[in-house]
Amino acid sequence: MVIGRGIFLFLTLFAGHLVLGKPLIVAHRGASFDAPENTLPAFELAWEQGADAIEGDFLLTKDNRIVCIHDKTTKRLADQNLVVVESTLEQLKTLDVGSWKNKKYTGTQIPTISEVFATVPKGKNFFVEVKCGPEIIPYLIKEIKKSDLKMDQVRLICFNKEVIKVFKETMPDCKAYWLTGFKKKNGSWKPTLEDVIGTLQACRADGLDSHHSIPPEFSKAVLAAGFEWHAWTINDVITAKGLAKRNIYSITTDRPKLIGSGLSK
Repeated sequence: MVIGRGIFLFLTLFAGHLVLGKPLIVAHRGASFDAPENTLPAFELAWEQGADAIEGDFLLTKDNRIVCIHDKTTKRLADQNLVVVESTLEQLKTLDVGSWKNKKYTGTQIPTISEVFATVPKGKNFFVEVKCGPEIIPYLIKEIKKSDLKMDQVRLICFNKEVIKVFKETMPDCKAYWLTGFKKKNGSWKPTLEDVIGTLQACRADGLDSHHSIPPEFSKAVLAAGFEWHAWTINDVITAKGLAKRNIYSITTDRPKLIGSGLSK
């Protein structure tokens, strides 16, 4: 199969789906091992380190702006403890969220989603993790549509299945993945395989983005059911290579350079 200008991608048929030979490398909150998470320096460094995609966390502010931050408060990253949903963009922009990582990042601000969109090169992807409820979706769709990105460059991920459902109802051409972890209790995995497949179908997700501890039989069943399978957060090459052998679509990591080069060997 020829894709683009003379670039050949060899696809393998496995369990009823097509997979690429090498998974995409997704930079978790940017190149967050080396730079302050969810900041423009972290995202720009991720591209420099060869990431295929970046992943960022997003919340809605008091004045309905979408900002890139994981926690509901700024306590962990800044010297002021502001509640994001109770703060305006102007207030949040006064904070230094870089110096905790390294003094060279002093003065780094919390970016808006439009500022992060602007860093994404042609042919690269952006995994948008929504950290709140469906109330963010109308504002997110507006930001996507006014950006220079193509619909197939944006992937929404969320633990909240209602967010996935609402997004897919309005933006069917953008892919969305349900996030979940796995725990073993009394000899059984939670969520169960039936719960996973049922949730993916109910919220019309395009795939599963799971913790890397997902049992092999679960990931195989997800793929066989026609869904994509992605996993987080992998920072060692041995684990990444093991997942690649299981036909994973993407690997999310804090260290895109390390994992990318490790999988190329």
